[in-house]
Amino acid sequence: MAYSRTTGSSTTVPEPPSTPTLRTRSGRAVIHIIDFDDENNIINKTVLLHQAGEIWHIGTSPADKAVLTTCFNKTSDSRVVSCAAVWRMPSDWETGSHESPDDSVHNPQSLELLCHLDDRTHSNTACVLWEPMGDGKRVMSLADNHALLWDLQESSTQATVSSTATLEGKGQLKFTSGKWSPHHNCSQLTTANDTAIRGWDLRTMTQIYCIENAHGQLVRDLDINPNRQYYLASCGDDCKVKFWDVRNVQEPVKTLEDHSHWVWSVRYNHSHDQLVLTASSDSRLILSNMVSISSEPFGHLVDDEELSEGEDNHQEDKSKEPLKDSVVSTYEEHEDSVYAAEWSSADPWLFASLSYDGRLVINRVPRALKYRILL
Repeated sequence: MAYSRTTGSSTTVPEPPSTPTLRTRSGRAVIHIIDFDDENNIINKTVLLHQAGEIWHIGTSPADKAVLTTCFNKTSDSRVVSCAAVWRMPSDWETGSHESPDDSVHNPQSLELLCHLDDRTHSNTACVLWEPMGDGKRVMSLADNHALLWDLQESSTQATVSSTATLEGKGQLKFTSGKWSPHHNCSQLTTANDTAIRGWDLRTMTQIYCIENAHGQLVRDLDINPNRQYYLASCGDDCKVKFWDVRNVQEPVKTLEDHSHWVWSVRYNHSHDQLVLTASSDSRLILSNMVSISSEPFGHLVDDEELSEGEDNHQEDKSKEPLKDSVVSTYEEHEDSVYAAEWSSADPWLFASLSYDGRLVINRVPRALKYRILL
Protein backbone atom coordinates (compact mmCIF):
# COMPACT_ATOMS: atom_id res chain seq x y z
CA MET A 1 0.00 0.00 0.00
CA ALA A 2 1.40 3.38 -1.00
CA TYR A 3 0.07 6.13 1.23
CA SER A 4 -0.97 9.51 -0.16
CA ARG A 5 -0.56 13.06 1.05
CA THR A 6 -2.88 14.90 3.43
CA THR A 7 -4.06 18.48 3.75
CA GLY A 8 -5.18 20.56 6.71
CA SER A 9 -4.24 20.33 10.36
CA SER A 10 -6.96 18.57 12.36
CA THR A 11 -9.30 15.65 11.91
CA THR A 12 -11.89 13.35 13.38
CA VAL A 13 -11.21 9.67 12.79
CA PRO A 14 -13.67 8.34 10.19
CA GLU A 15 -16.11 5.78 11.57
CA PRO A 16 -15.72 2.26 10.13
CA PRO A 17 -18.97 2.31 8.06
CA SER A 18 -17.75 5.37 6.16
CA THR A 19 -14.33 3.98 5.28
CA PRO A 20 -13.84 3.31 1.57
CA THR A 21 -13.27 -0.15 0.19
CA LEU A 22 -10.72 -0.97 -2.49
CA ARG A 23 -11.86 -3.65 -4.90
CA THR A 24 -10.98 -5.00 -8.31
CA ARG A 25 -13.71 -3.92 -10.69
CA SER A 26 -14.93 -6.40 -13.32
CA GLY A 27 -11.79 -8.50 -12.92
CA ARG A 28 -9.55 -5.53 -13.74
CA ALA A 29 -6.68 -4.54 -11.50
CA VAL A 30 -6.94 -0.92 -10.39
CA ILE A 31 -4.96 1.45 -8.20
CA HIS A 32 -6.79 3.79 -5.83
CA ILE A 33 -5.13 7.08 -4.97
CA ILE A 34 -6.53 8.21 -1.63
CA ASP A 35 -6.56 11.89 -0.73
CA PHE A 36 -7.59 12.65 2.85
CA ASP A 37 -8.61 16.23 3.62
CA ASP A 38 -8.28 16.16 7.40
CA GLU A 39 -9.46 19.75 7.74
CA ASN A 40 -12.91 18.82 6.47
CA ASN A 41 -12.71 15.09 7.27
CA ILE A 42 -13.30 14.13 3.64
CA ILE A 43 -11.82 11.21 1.73
CA ASN A 44 -11.50 11.46 -2.05
CA LYS A 45 -10.14 8.86 -4.40
CA THR A 46 -8.92 8.58 -7.95
CA VAL A 47 -8.97 5.22 -9.71
CA LEU A 48 -6.33 4.26 -12.28
CA LEU A 49 -6.45 1.12 -14.40
CA HIS A 50 -3.52 -1.31 -14.16
CA GLN A 51 -3.90 -3.43 -17.28
CA ALA A 52 -0.86 -5.65 -16.74
CA GLY A 53 -2.42 -7.91 -14.11
CA GLU A 54 -3.11 -8.53 -10.44
CA ILE A 55 -0.96 -6.29 -8.20
CA TRP A 56 0.97 -7.69 -5.24
CA HIS A 57 3.31 -4.82 -4.39
CA ILE A 58 3.46 -1.07 -5.02
CA GLY A 59 6.40 1.31 -4.60
CA THR A 60 6.51 5.06 -5.18
CA SER A 61 9.38 7.18 -6.43
CA PRO A 62 10.96 9.47 -3.81
CA ALA A 63 11.61 12.09 -6.49
CA ASP A 64 8.47 12.10 -8.66
CA LYS A 65 5.04 11.54 -7.09
CA ALA A 66 3.58 10.51 -10.45
CA VAL A 67 5.99 7.57 -10.94
CA LEU A 68 5.52 4.20 -9.28
CA THR A 69 6.47 0.55 -9.58
CA THR A 70 4.22 -2.49 -9.34
CA CYS A 71 4.84 -6.20 -8.95
CA PHE A 72 2.08 -8.17 -10.61
CA ASN A 73 1.13 -11.64 -11.79
CA LYS A 74 0.76 -12.60 -15.42
CA THR A 75 0.35 -15.90 -17.26
CA SER A 76 3.28 -17.04 -19.39
CA ASP A 77 3.54 -20.46 -21.06
CA SER A 78 0.62 -21.78 -18.98
CA ARG A 79 2.17 -20.71 -15.69
CA VAL A 80 1.84 -17.69 -13.44
CA VAL A 81 4.89 -15.44 -13.29
CA SER A 82 5.44 -12.41 -11.04
CA CYS A 83 6.76 -9.43 -13.00
CA ALA A 84 7.62 -5.79 -12.26
CA ALA A 85 7.33 -2.53 -14.17
CA VAL A 86 7.68 1.24 -13.81
CA TRP A 87 4.60 3.37 -14.54
CA ARG A 88 3.60 7.00 -14.78
CA MET A 89 0.22 8.30 -13.72
CA PRO A 90 -1.80 10.48 -16.12
CA SER A 91 -1.06 14.18 -15.99
CA ASP A 92 -4.44 14.95 -14.36
CA TRP A 93 -4.34 12.10 -11.85
CA GLU A 94 -4.63 14.26 -8.73
CA THR A 95 -7.94 14.00 -6.91
CA GLY A 96 -10.15 16.99 -7.54
CA SER A 97 -9.04 17.50 -11.12
CA HIS A 98 -12.09 15.68 -12.51
CA GLU A 99 -15.35 17.45 -13.30
CA SER A 100 -17.34 14.75 -11.53
CA PRO A 101 -16.20 13.08 -8.28
CA ASP A 102 -17.25 9.69 -9.68
CA ASP A 103 -15.62 10.24 -13.05
CA SER A 104 -12.42 8.35 -12.31
CA VAL A 105 -14.34 5.47 -10.71
CA HIS A 106 -16.62 4.78 -13.64
CA ASN A 107 -14.11 5.70 -16.36
CA PRO A 108 -10.64 5.05 -14.94
CA GLN A 109 -7.64 6.19 -16.89
CA SER A 110 -4.78 3.80 -17.54
CA LEU A 111 -1.26 4.02 -16.18
CA GLU A 112 1.45 4.78 -18.74
CA LEU A 113 4.02 1.99 -18.96
CA LEU A 114 7.56 3.41 -18.79
CA CYS A 115 9.61 0.20 -18.72
CA HIS A 116 9.69 -3.37 -17.48
CA LEU A 117 12.02 -4.55 -14.71
CA ASP A 118 12.23 -8.07 -16.03
CA ASP A 119 15.36 -10.05 -16.70
CA ARG A 120 14.80 -13.30 -18.59
CA THR A 121 17.16 -15.11 -16.24
CA HIS A 122 15.33 -13.85 -13.13
CA SER A 123 11.57 -14.20 -12.72
CA ASN A 124 9.03 -14.08 -9.90
CA THR A 125 9.73 -10.60 -8.53
CA ALA A 126 8.61 -10.28 -4.90
CA CYS A 127 9.06 -6.52 -4.50
CA VAL A 128 10.75 -3.42 -5.92
CA LEU A 129 12.47 -0.96 -3.56
CA TRP A 130 13.30 2.64 -4.44
CA GLU A 131 16.53 4.16 -3.17
CA PRO A 132 15.52 6.21 -0.08
CA MET A 133 16.04 9.94 -0.42
CA GLY A 134 17.40 9.33 -3.90
CA ASP A 135 16.79 11.07 -7.20
CA GLY A 136 14.50 8.33 -8.46
CA LYS A 137 17.13 6.74 -10.68
CA ARG A 138 17.94 3.59 -8.71
CA VAL A 139 15.67 0.73 -7.69
CA MET A 140 16.28 -2.72 -6.28
CA SER A 141 14.19 -5.75 -7.24
CA LEU A 142 14.10 -9.05 -5.35
CA ALA A 143 13.41 -11.93 -7.71
CA ASP A 144 13.59 -15.52 -6.46
CA ASN A 145 17.10 -15.73 -4.93
CA HIS A 146 18.51 -12.69 -6.74
CA ALA A 147 18.74 -9.02 -5.73
CA LEU A 148 19.09 -6.82 -8.80
CA LEU A 149 20.14 -3.17 -8.71
CA TRP A 150 18.61 -1.24 -11.63
CA ASP A 151 19.61 2.11 -13.09
CA LEU A 152 16.68 4.03 -14.55
CA GLN A 153 17.49 6.25 -17.52
CA GLU A 154 15.72 8.46 -20.03
CA SER A 155 13.02 9.59 -17.56
CA SER A 156 12.60 6.01 -16.31
CA THR A 157 11.80 4.67 -19.79
CA GLN A 158 14.91 2.48 -19.79
CA ALA A 159 16.25 0.20 -17.07
CA THR A 160 19.55 -1.66 -16.97
CA VAL A 161 20.93 -3.99 -14.31
CA SER A 162 24.09 -2.51 -12.80
CA SER A 163 24.86 -5.21 -10.20
CA THR A 164 23.39 -8.34 -8.64
CA ALA A 165 23.64 -10.41 -5.46
CA THR A 166 22.68 -14.05 -5.13
CA LEU A 167 21.21 -15.85 -2.14
CA GLU A 168 23.20 -19.06 -1.81
CA GLY A 169 22.51 -22.17 0.25
CA LYS A 170 20.70 -25.48 0.28
CA GLY A 171 17.24 -25.81 -1.20
CA GLN A 172 15.32 -23.33 -3.31
CA LEU A 173 16.00 -20.12 -1.42
CA LYS A 174 13.75 -17.19 -2.25
CA PHE A 175 13.55 -13.59 -1.04
CA THR A 176 10.20 -12.73 0.54
CA SER A 177 10.70 -9.07 1.46
CA GLY A 178 13.32 -6.37 1.83
CA LYS A 179 14.07 -2.83 2.95
CA TRP A 180 16.60 -0.36 1.59
CA SER A 181 18.31 1.35 4.53
CA PRO A 182 18.30 5.18 4.54
CA HIS A 183 21.53 5.14 6.58
CA HIS A 184 25.18 4.66 5.50
CA ASN A 185 24.60 6.76 2.36
CA CYS A 186 21.94 4.27 1.26
CA SER A 187 24.59 1.62 0.73
CA GLN A 188 22.90 -1.20 2.68
CA LEU A 189 19.95 -3.49 2.03
CA THR A 190 18.12 -5.76 4.46
CA THR A 191 16.28 -8.82 3.12
CA ALA A 192 14.22 -11.69 4.45
CA ASN A 193 14.05 -15.25 3.19
CA ASP A 194 12.23 -18.03 4.99
CA THR A 195 13.11 -17.51 8.70
CA ALA A 196 16.37 -15.58 8.12
CA ILE A 197 17.22 -11.87 7.88
CA ARG A 198 20.31 -10.76 5.95
CA GLY A 199 22.16 -7.50 5.44
CA TRP A 200 23.93 -6.59 2.19
CA ASP A 201 26.53 -4.01 1.20
CA LEU A 202 25.33 -2.62 -2.13
CA ARG A 203 28.79 -1.31 -3.03
CA THR A 204 30.19 -4.83 -3.22
CA MET A 205 26.86 -6.77 -3.32
CA THR A 206 28.11 -9.01 -0.50
CA GLN A 207 26.42 -10.21 2.67
CA ILE A 208 27.50 -8.34 5.82
CA TYR A 209 25.37 -10.04 8.48
CA CYS A 210 22.85 -12.83 8.85
CA ILE A 211 20.25 -13.49 11.54
CA GLU A 212 19.52 -17.20 11.24
CA ASN A 213 16.14 -18.30 12.60
CA ALA A 214 15.14 -14.71 13.31
CA HIS A 215 11.57 -16.00 13.58
CA GLY A 216 10.20 -19.44 14.24
CA GLN A 217 8.32 -19.30 10.94
CA LEU A 218 8.36 -17.23 7.74
CA VAL A 219 9.51 -13.60 8.04
CA ARG A 220 6.78 -11.49 6.44
CA ASP A 221 8.04 -7.92 6.66
CA LEU A 222 10.93 -5.66 7.70
CA ASP A 223 11.43 -2.01 8.52
CA ILE A 224 14.50 0.08 9.34
CA ASN A 225 14.48 2.50 12.25
CA PRO A 226 14.71 5.93 10.54
CA ASN A 227 16.64 7.50 13.45
CA ARG A 228 18.84 4.67 14.80
CA GLN A 229 21.05 3.33 12.04
CA TYR A 230 21.68 -0.16 13.44
CA TYR A 231 18.13 -0.97 14.51
CA LEU A 232 15.45 -2.77 12.52
CA ALA A 233 12.09 -4.47 13.13
CA SER A 234 10.77 -7.74 11.74
CA CYS A 235 7.52 -9.69 11.92
CA GLY A 236 6.39 -13.11 10.83
CA ASP A 237 4.15 -16.14 10.92
CA ASP A 238 5.17 -16.96 14.50
CA CYS A 239 2.85 -14.07 15.54
CA LYS A 240 5.81 -12.09 16.87
CA VAL A 241 7.37 -8.69 16.22
CA LYS A 242 11.09 -8.47 16.95
CA PHE A 243 13.51 -5.57 17.18
CA TRP A 244 17.18 -6.10 16.34
CA ASP A 245 20.52 -4.36 16.74
CA VAL A 246 22.50 -5.69 13.77
CA ARG A 247 25.78 -5.18 15.63
CA ASN A 248 24.75 -8.12 17.82
CA VAL A 249 22.42 -10.50 16.04
CA GLN A 250 22.44 -13.31 18.61
CA GLU A 251 19.28 -12.12 20.35
CA PRO A 252 16.60 -9.50 19.59
CA VAL A 253 16.65 -6.43 21.80
CA LYS A 254 12.87 -6.66 22.20
CA THR A 255 10.08 -9.08 21.28
CA LEU A 256 6.34 -8.34 21.11
CA GLU A 257 3.71 -11.07 21.27
CA ASP A 258 0.52 -9.02 21.11
CA HIS A 259 -0.95 -10.61 17.97
CA SER A 260 -2.67 -13.99 17.79
CA HIS A 261 -1.98 -14.76 14.12
CA TRP A 262 0.53 -14.01 11.37
CA VAL A 263 1.95 -10.48 11.46
CA TRP A 264 2.08 -9.11 7.91
CA SER A 265 3.38 -5.59 8.35
CA VAL A 266 5.56 -3.58 10.73
CA ARG A 267 6.23 0.15 10.33
CA TYR A 268 8.26 2.71 12.28
CA ASN A 269 6.91 6.24 12.45
CA HIS A 270 9.07 8.42 10.18
CA SER A 271 9.56 11.17 12.78
CA HIS A 272 9.00 9.52 16.16
CA ASP A 273 10.54 6.07 15.99
CA GLN A 274 9.09 4.93 19.32
CA LEU A 275 5.72 4.66 17.55
CA VAL A 276 5.41 1.32 15.75
CA LEU A 277 2.46 -0.06 13.76
CA THR A 278 1.85 -3.80 13.31
CA ALA A 279 -0.86 -5.41 11.18
CA SER A 280 -1.97 -9.02 11.43
CA SER A 281 -4.27 -11.74 10.15
CA ASP A 282 -6.02 -11.55 13.51
CA SER A 283 -7.88 -8.57 11.95
CA ARG A 284 -6.19 -6.11 14.29
CA LEU A 285 -3.87 -3.16 13.91
CA ILE A 286 -1.76 -2.37 16.98
CA LEU A 287 0.03 0.89 17.76
CA SER A 288 2.89 0.40 20.23
CA ASN A 289 5.05 2.94 22.05
CA MET A 290 8.54 1.38 22.14
CA VAL A 291 10.26 4.05 24.22
CA SER A 292 13.16 1.99 25.59
CA ILE A 293 14.65 1.22 22.17
CA SER A 294 13.86 4.51 20.47
CA SER A 295 16.20 7.36 19.61
CA GLU A 296 14.74 9.32 22.55
CA PRO A 297 14.52 6.73 25.36
CA PHE A 298 14.33 9.50 27.98
CA GLY A 299 11.80 11.60 26.12
CA HIS A 300 12.32 15.03 24.65
CA LEU A 301 15.21 16.60 26.58
CA VAL A 302 14.94 20.32 27.28
CA ASP A 303 17.79 22.51 28.56
CA ASP A 304 17.24 24.16 31.92
CA GLU A 305 17.84 27.56 30.36
CA GLU A 306 14.87 27.00 28.05
CA LEU A 307 12.48 26.50 30.98
CA SER A 308 10.68 29.41 32.60
CA GLU A 309 10.50 29.58 36.39
CA GLY A 310 6.92 28.33 36.42
CA GLU A 311 7.82 25.26 34.37
CA ASP A 312 10.66 24.05 36.60
CA ASN A 313 8.59 22.11 39.10
CA HIS A 314 6.29 20.72 36.43
CA GLN A 315 9.26 19.50 34.39
CA GLU A 316 10.86 17.97 37.48
CA ASP A 317 7.68 16.03 38.30
CA LYS A 318 7.32 14.91 34.71
CA SER A 319 10.90 13.63 34.57
CA LYS A 320 10.16 11.33 37.50
CA GLU A 321 7.45 9.50 35.56
CA PRO A 322 8.72 6.08 34.47
CA LEU A 323 8.86 5.56 30.72
CA LYS A 324 7.55 2.15 29.77
CA ASP A 325 7.05 0.29 26.53
CA SER A 326 3.35 -0.31 26.00
CA VAL A 327 0.53 -0.95 23.58
CA VAL A 328 -1.06 2.43 22.93
CA SER A 329 -4.15 1.30 21.03
CA THR A 330 -5.58 -1.78 19.41
CA TYR A 331 -7.72 -1.00 16.36
CA GLU A 332 -10.41 -3.51 15.45
CA GLU A 333 -12.30 -1.69 12.68
CA HIS A 334 -11.30 -4.37 10.17
CA GLU A 335 -13.39 -7.50 9.75
CA ASP A 336 -10.71 -9.44 7.88
CA SER A 337 -6.94 -9.95 7.81
CA VAL A 338 -4.99 -6.67 7.88
CA TYR A 339 -2.21 -6.96 5.31
CA ALA A 340 -0.70 -3.47 5.23
CA ALA A 341 -0.13 -0.45 7.46
CA GLU A 342 1.54 2.82 6.51
CA TRP A 343 2.30 6.16 8.13
CA SER A 344 1.44 9.32 6.25
CA SER A 345 4.50 11.03 4.78
CA ALA A 346 2.85 14.44 5.31
CA ASP A 347 1.41 14.11 8.83
CA PRO A 348 3.42 12.09 11.41
CA TRP A 349 0.29 11.48 13.52
CA LEU A 350 -1.81 9.96 10.74
CA PHE A 351 -1.76 6.35 9.53
CA ALA A 352 -3.77 3.96 7.39
CA SER A 353 -4.38 0.22 7.25
CA LEU A 354 -5.71 -2.06 4.53
CA SER A 355 -7.41 -5.43 4.93
CA TYR A 356 -8.17 -8.41 2.70
CA ASP A 357 -11.79 -7.33 2.15
CA GLY A 358 -10.57 -4.09 0.57
CA ARG A 359 -11.35 -1.82 3.50
CA LEU A 360 -9.03 1.15 4.07
CA VAL A 361 -9.15 2.69 7.55
CA ILE A 362 -7.47 5.98 8.49
CA ASN A 363 -6.65 6.69 12.13
CA ARG A 364 -4.72 9.14 14.27
CA VAL A 365 -2.28 8.76 17.13
CA PRO A 366 -4.23 9.46 20.35
CA ARG A 367 -4.00 13.12 21.26
CA ALA A 368 -2.77 12.46 24.81
CA LEU A 369 0.24 10.50 23.53
CA LYS A 370 0.92 13.05 20.81
CA TYR A 371 1.25 15.90 23.31
CA ARG A 372 3.28 13.82 25.71
CA ILE A 373 5.76 13.12 22.94
CA LEU A 374 5.87 16.76 21.84
CA LEU A 375 5.94 18.31 25.30
